[in-house]
Amino acid sequence: MSTLPHPRPAAPADPVSALPTAPGQRHEAVPAGGRSGWRASWRQYGALTKPRVVQLIIFCALIGMVLALPGLPTAAQAQTMALACAGIWLVASAAAAFNCLIEQRIDARMKRTAWRPTANGELSQARALVFSALLGSAGMGLLYLGVNALTAWLTLATFVGYAVIYTVVLKPMTPQNIVIGGASGAMPPVLGWAAMTGDVGPEAITLFLIIFVWTPPHFWALALYRAEDYARAGLPMLPVTHGNAFTRLQILLYTLVLFAATLLPFVQGMSGVLYLSAAVLLSGRFIHYGWRLWRDYSETLARRTFRFSIVHLSLLFAALLADHYLRPWM
Repeated sequence: MSTLPHPRPAAPADPVSALPTAPGQRHEAVPAGGRSGWRASWRQYGALTKPRVVQLIIFCALIGMVLALPGLPTAAQAQTMALACAGIWLVASAAAAFNCLIEQRIDARMKRTAWRPTANGELSQARALVFSALLGSAGMGLLYLGVNALTAWLTLATFVGYAVIYTVVLKPMTPQNIVIGGASGAMPPVLGWAAMTGDVGPEAITLFLIIFVWTPPHFWALALYRAEDYARAGLPMLPVTHGNAFTRLQILLYTLVLFAATLLPFVQGMSGVLYLSAAVLLSGRFIHYGWRLWRDYSETLARRTFRFSIVHLSLLFAALLADHYLRPWM
């Protein structure tokens, strides 16, 4: 789980985590078998779940839940929302842990990921696998029994899409990995919508489309200043296979498409002027970053573009939430 791409001291990345190396983190060598499980702390297990990435996933899922309801949730609906958030959080955390397990050797070769407990040997493969399985099973059970079957199956499909199709197949095979694999990261609002309605409506597809189009420029901004890391790991990310200039042009083009996508909630009648104003301002700013990055590249600007992309999505969905509740009084 994209989703919908998305960092340790900074901010979460996309469905494929963008957590940088933790400040002061020592990359000491650890025996391949890993440290004793009894000495492994909850901090180490928690790091496998990529908590900052999962936070954004839960936020987007929650927005999908809220928008699926015409007004304030009833007590029963609020309970369903809490169960759905917990279940999605568990499965998303399981997918993140499985991703760390699969990419153990790749992570060990990259500066921004070498600190991960699976990469530096703090946690063994067996313990990471058991941890992921426990989280995933608990989450699936909670969603299936406490929410509805559709949400459970869609969440499982998202897990498979990210942890298997993206991580195992797409990421090492094609520079379009983040475009195709971004479908998993874009699923959270669809999961939230399904949790409250039992189906997937056109509004949920619109929310999916926004995150789907947002993911490539978000992640490629990161990949620009981490290109050497990806090349060292042997991953065919766009800046590695097609160069810096081509990637910058793609970022700019995607921000233009994203601008159009962010207008869809207003066009569909899902939102009003409050959201429209926020969408125009935020997407216009993202285009401005893309334009500057295309014309005059610097690593500092790429970092700022990446950070702003997270702000863009967060504030955009927050505007959807505010508009949903304030529109009747405007």
